[in-house]
Amino acid sequence: SGYEKTIHRFKFSNKQHPIAAQVWGTNPDHFTKAAQIAEEFGFDGIDINMGCPDKTIEKQGCGSAMIKSPAVAREIIRAAKRGAGPLPVSVKTRIGYNKDELDTWLPELLAETPAVITVHARTRKEMSKVPARWEHVRRAVEIRNKMQEHLPQEERTLILGNGDITSLEDAHERIR
Repeated sequence: SGYEKTIHRFKFSNKQHPIAAQVWGTNPDHFTKAAQIAEEFGFDGIDINMGCPDKTIEKQGCGSAMIKSPAVAREIIRAAKRGAGPLPVSVKTRIGYNKDELDTWLPELLAETPAVITVHARTRKEMSKVPARWEHVRRAVEIRNKMQEHLPQEERTLILGNGDITSLEDAHERIR
């Protein structure tokens, strides 16, 4: 069964904390169960991969293909949150599939208030063939601020940027 084929991926050592279980798929019930298992195994969070460009993952409607199915993506976040108990649920994604869709895609994710959204600053089509465009990460923060301005700061979704950080200096620059 799928359980036996994948449960070994949930094993880790205590030296690896903090650690999140990264999961992908299209069946919301599976996300609820995976989140429950992650909590039982002692993970520190659940990360939903909605950014993987691997063709075998995408053929199943998973990874970055999820950008094409925002209603399913939202249900998956809700399902993971149902199973996660006290664990935070995060999402890793891209700025769009074939083009920049951040203004429509990100609000769909933010509507479910995940703890974190990691934005890989490229589209699925671009893969890693172009430099990450960090201005999109800045725009993601602006979108979040507008959508969640009514929430206390500690309840707002944290936006993390991803792509092309090769040194500590790069990291400091991106933070600025």
